[in-house]
Amino acid sequence: MPAGQKEKLSTPSAIDFGRRITILRSPGGTPSGRVDLRAVTVIVALVALALVVAVLALGTGDYPVSPDRVVQAIFGQGTRIEELVVTEWRMPRVLLALVLGAALGVSGAIFQSITRNPLGSPDIIGFNTGAYSGALVVILVIGGGGYYGTAIGALVGGIVTALLVYLLAFKRGVQGFRLIIVGIAVSAVLASVNTWLILKADLEDAMSAAVWGAGSLNGVNWTQTRPVLIIVAVLVPLLVVASYRMPMLDLGDDAAKALGIRAEPTRLALIILGVALTAVATAAAGPIAFVSLAAPQLARRLTRTPGVSFAPAAAMGALLLVASDFIAQRVFQPALPVGVVTVSIGGLYLVWLLAREARRQ
Repeated sequence: MPAGQKEKLSTPSAIDFGRRITILRSPGGTPSGRVDLRAVTVIVALVALALVVAVLALGTGDYPVSPDRVVQAIFGQGTRIEELVVTEWRMPRVLLALVLGAALGVSGAIFQSITRNPLGSPDIIGFNTGAYSGALVVILVIGGGGYYGTAIGALVGGIVTALLVYLLAFKRGVQGFRLIIVGIAVSAVLASVNTWLILKADLEDAMSAAVWGAGSLNGVNWTQTRPVLIIVAVLVPLLVVASYRMPMLDLGDDAAKALGIRAEPTRLALIILGVALTAVATAAAGPIAFVSLAAPQLARRLTRTPGVSFAPAAAMGALLLVASDFIAQRVFQPALPVGVVTVSIGGLYLVWLLAREARRQ
């Protein structure tokens, strides 16, 4: 082989600049991965927009701080009062909105991929309702419990509901449409139970439960934010592994088996991860609806990919939740729970989605 040709193969190269870049190993020239230029661009843009909204949220309020001073305060170069307002008072809420939005977006992507249906999200299937049931049991039946007691109740309620839906939907494996129908039925039953619990409770306790059930980030601090960050950080490596297996399931069970993937155990592992993300978000801030439904589909339409992916869904979820919380705080007075805003936006999206699906029939 001529020296010049050998030298050419010994350096990294790329082909197909139209839509995707194929990265080649060095030496050898065999493909090692594909990078979707449009998807990367969309992810970067969504993350940038989310950070811009986050800076605006950190700088607005009773004590306004300009964007440049917000950035300086984050890096410890602001005045004492600026660092107190930005990093101690406002940062936990904004950071939690970003992280929970990303978690809900990924959870929605998991269930929409498993069910192969844009309506297959945790809030439609009923996991949010189950988490609300667990929280109501702690607040209204057991009595009290505080923030962590309510969070544990919501966590247990979401997991138990997911297990119940999975067992009822299981019939020689879990079919997507069957999972959605069973989830809607279980959600309807639990919603009736939740209404009965609130009606039988004292007025003060019922009002407290109703506010929590709307989904709110009001009053969060670093003590409540740190456990969520730790749990999500633990789940991230598992999600990276799952992201490589999920597209294989989209090819069908037979094709997945041919590629060496055990379909049902992989599907169960994905469900557990999706439930864990939803349960953590619900335990931290209440049942925030429609983010997990809308984020994956909006991201898919922007990236123009055939299926949903974790990274775009996470970026879109983070942007949706931090923007909704900013609207809930600054546009409405008094401030609204963020769940009220996401329900309003998500309701419009759901109507559009149903109308679009109906036109396809």
